[in-house]
Amino acid sequence: MTTCDLSECSDALKNGKIIVYPTDTLYALGADIYNEAAVKKIFLLKNRPFSQPLPVAVSSVAEMEKLAYTTIVSKRLAQCFLPGALTLVLKKKASGIDVVTAGMDTIAIRIPANPIALELLSKVGPLTVTSANRHGDTPIPKIAMIRKQFQPSDIAVYLDCGRLMGKPSTIVDCTTKKPLILREGVITQKEIEDAIVDG
Repeated sequence: MTTCDLSECSDALKNGKIIVYPTDTLYALGADIYNEAAVKKIFLLKNRPFSQPLPVAVSSVAEMEKLAYTTIVSKRLAQCFLPGALTLVLKKKASGIDVVTAGMDTIAIRIPANPIALELLSKVGPLTVTSANRHGDTPIPKIAMIRKQFQPSDIAVYLDCGRLMGKPSTIVDCTTKKPLILREGVITQKEIEDAIVDG
């Protein structure tokens, strides 16, 4: 991946376009979370109900804290597993992203352990990080297959990093009194529980 590729992505995102970019688990559909029209297009491209919030990717814990209120437990989990395949559900701090969060007062955030994703996110800011497939379908591992799901005008840039076959991230709700695992993915329930206890 070249600087030129990332610049092309940056320009596309600034102009309200959609990109496909790699994470440490799967390919993701990326839009500027503050561009409401672009975010709505993500929902439409995936046939995803607007009532189901989109997860967000950021480049660092500092960026996470601009969007959400962190807790002792969430900071501990971030320290243990991020960057990595962990999504934290936190109380939302940022405004102007109601479409992303489906009007909820929470936001799901992760920091992907992929150097290209991290470089892109540090360059352009927070992006949606929903898998690049139709809602309810199995995630697609290759760019050539993803292209077949969409029209040429749907996606401005594809960042191709070969086959990505990672399991989805583990999602932990840190807004409850006791952290709740909403989806077990790469990181196991035991690993989450051990990290909390050790902290």
